[in-house]
Amino acid sequence: MVYQVYLRSFADSNGDGIGDLAGLRARLPYLAWLGVDALWINPHYPSGGADGGYDVVDYRAVDPDYGDVADLEALVDDARRVGLRVVLDVVPNHTSDQHRWFQAALADPDCPEAGRYHFAPPSEEPPNNWQSLFGGPAWSRTPDGRWYLHLFAPEQPDLNWRDPEVAADFEQTLRFWLDRGVSGFRVDVAYGLYKDAALRDNPGFYAPTLFGHGPEQAMTWNQPEVHDVWRRWRSICDEYPDTMLVGEVCLADLDQVALYSRPDEMHQALSFRLLKSAWDPASFAAAISSALDAFGTVGAPVSWVLGNHDKERQVTRFGGGALGRARARAAALLMLALPGSAYLYAGEELGLPQAAVADEAKRDPIFLRSGGARAGRDGCRIPMPWNATDGVGFSPDGAAEPWLPIPADWGRYAVSRQAGRNGSTLQLYRRALALRKAHPAFATGTATVTTNGDVLTVRCAGEEETVRCVVNMGAETALVSCSGTVLLSSSRRVHSAGGTVALPPNSAVWLVED
Repeated sequence: MVYQVYLRSFADSNGDGIGDLAGLRARLPYLAWLGVDALWINPHYPSGGADGGYDVVDYRAVDPDYGDVADLEALVDDARRVGLRVVLDVVPNHTSDQHRWFQAALADPDCPEAGRYHFAPPSEEPPNNWQSLFGGPAWSRTPDGRWYLHLFAPEQPDLNWRDPEVAADFEQTLRFWLDRGVSGFRVDVAYGLYKDAALRDNPGFYAPTLFGHGPEQAMTWNQPEVHDVWRRWRSICDEYPDTMLVGEVCLADLDQVALYSRPDEMHQALSFRLLKSAWDPASFAAAISSALDAFGTVGAPVSWVLGNHDKERQVTRFGGGALGRARARAAALLMLALPGSAYLYAGEELGLPQAAVADEAKRDPIFLRSGGARAGRDGCRIPMPWNATDGVGFSPDGAAEPWLPIPADWGRYAVSRQAGRNGSTLQLYRRALALRKAHPAFATGTATVTTNGDVLTVRCAGEEETVRCVVNMGAETALVSCSGTVLLSSSRRVHSAGGTVALPPNSAVWLVED
């Protein structure tokens, strides 16, 4: 189980209102207590600040807001002592426009660094119809009139991976951090490094399907050459025992996603189907079955995701209030019951909703570039509530204002309030993680997915036992046969008697079969 830390929002040690490595290091006992196996840290590098750290200035350094390389080394050492591994985020698709390469290319169009990006000569129109994921054309002009490519913000120029210097530099970056004891990398935009060599128009404008990019973006994403990068990166990681690569691969075709985790490529590729599925048994069943089938063809485990730093929090996504909380708790038990790896975004275990952020406080380029038409992602990046004080324990007393405003009621979700309360969402997660380890059929068994009306069942057959997760997604109580033992339920109103479990609406139960 991997726990995602949005570093800027996790824990502030020095009172500047920004989470940092020392703050995370001080909270490692909490993560060990919760029962996770590894933590993935969102980008910690010096950044231009245009996109939450994903516009990197220097890949082999630490942003002073977060500390320095010695702080990261100390974090890795302390994490290992409490049984945790540290996975870093690496961003190979683009750099910051403040990166020394791009600055050199701006100053001299004929310098070697210019070949490491996608530039086009001055002209009236952009070179093609490619669109930015953050809104508007994917091409902007330099001061001398050239066009340059950015599939995200203009401050994030895309790298040209057809230049061998790009590959060589990133291999140095991998070794730099692996030599400091990290256990691997989550790879941002792993499907996007290569673009069509002729920069041809896309068949359609940016309009990804519900589950990711499809044929309408054929010239910008998922070029066949990208797999050679992961084979080389895998060979590097294989030199360092017990390290891993996990890719962010946002493609509509799950069979294509699975190819990124073939035996000689990445160890895992994140599956986002559950994160994007509607609350109904057919949608969830299809998301689970299609992922198991696709990844099964390449012999790789599925990496399940219900939330992350880019998507609306589950409680809000599933309806908000008590209804959303009940559904989010049930969905958590479902995800943690599935064979493969589970990824948990910091704050999910507290049942955090999406926070409302005033427009003037928003930082996300999605909001800014859309002129406010798109809400952006700030609401899922609010600082972590540790206690019920005014500052929720995110910063020390007397600190500066946090980088994003903390809602007035945020303390109600605090770790200190939930840690000792039976039935809290935090205790539900902690218990589920412990039971997942105690009953390996959940994570390693052979899964069968069925639906019966509003009830979804995942049955996992292991070597020594068979377990089931049953979820009632309907509005009426469902009766579920139970010939074994109830391990855990998401609701206090689940009752078991006479070989039958009464499962209330929007709840889930874990069962061990006799």
